[in-house]
Amino acid sequence: MYAIREAMAAFRRAPILTALSAGMVGLALYVVGLFSLATYNLQIALAAIEERVEIVVYIRDNTRQSEIDLFLREIMDCQEVSSTNFISKMDALERAQRDLPEFGQLFLDSEVNPLPQSIEIALHPLSRTPEALAKVVKAAQGYKFVEDALYGEEWVDRLFALRRIGLATTTAAGAAFAMVAALIIGAALRIAVFARREEIYIMRLVGARNGFIRSPFLLEGALAGLTGGILASGLTYGSYMGVSTYMLDVAWIPFSWVGIGLTAGLLFGTISSAVAIHLHLKKV
Repeated sequence: MYAIREAMAAFRRAPILTALSAGMVGLALYVVGLFSLATYNLQIALAAIEERVEIVVYIRDNTRQSEIDLFLREIMDCQEVSSTNFISKMDALERAQRDLPEFGQLFLDSEVNPLPQSIEIALHPLSRTPEALAKVVKAAQGYKFVEDALYGEEWVDRLFALRRIGLATTTAAGAAFAMVAALIIGAALRIAVFARREEIYIMRLVGARNGFIRSPFLLEGALAGLTGGILASGLTYGSYMGVSTYMLDVAWIPFSWVGIGLTAGLLFGTISSAVAIHLHLKKV
């Protein structure tokens, strides 16, 4: 109760300093929030592109239906494969007329359907890797009636290279922003401790233990950090609304990420306050 009373009293005695500390925490975490928002939407965009990765197996025209049925059964035994879809020559022609209207008339004027029959193979989300795709393609090419099996190898390699670059950039930049936020928070709370150095000195003179002296400062740092986290969440949400309304449609980060941000603010505040008061007590 003493720690709570003193922490609340500190807020009342120095509202400007308290607001400055919470504001610096909020601005530092706001930068992290913006980066998290951009990172999350990049993940969504890459995942949407990755969902379109599939293998197209082209079947020779003289292939019997029984051979196609056998292929469909056996290819489903591959643990990487999630589903298959057989596209007949007529289906392929209808798709071309629907999706490629500029060439549709050419197909209609032709007496012979030039498009091959094919099988589209979709993979499980965790199996959409270059290695898994190459494995399924190799299995499909083992059938003599398969003319070719394609999945856009160069395009897929670039996609996964982009994912690796994005992950590395996210990790490095996220760590850097978190470190900068920790330094800013620590500096702000050290100012608050320094402003009350005479109070700490008097408490030491009357015999107060270090734990007794620390507790109000730790609680004050935790509250400042939590307030800064709430401020950062509000600023990030305001930026999200502004971008969604006036620029482009983006997704809001998961609420679990918001909880992590608030927890980070609370922990940063507590730890930074603990370090600041520990260093000051060593000098008294």
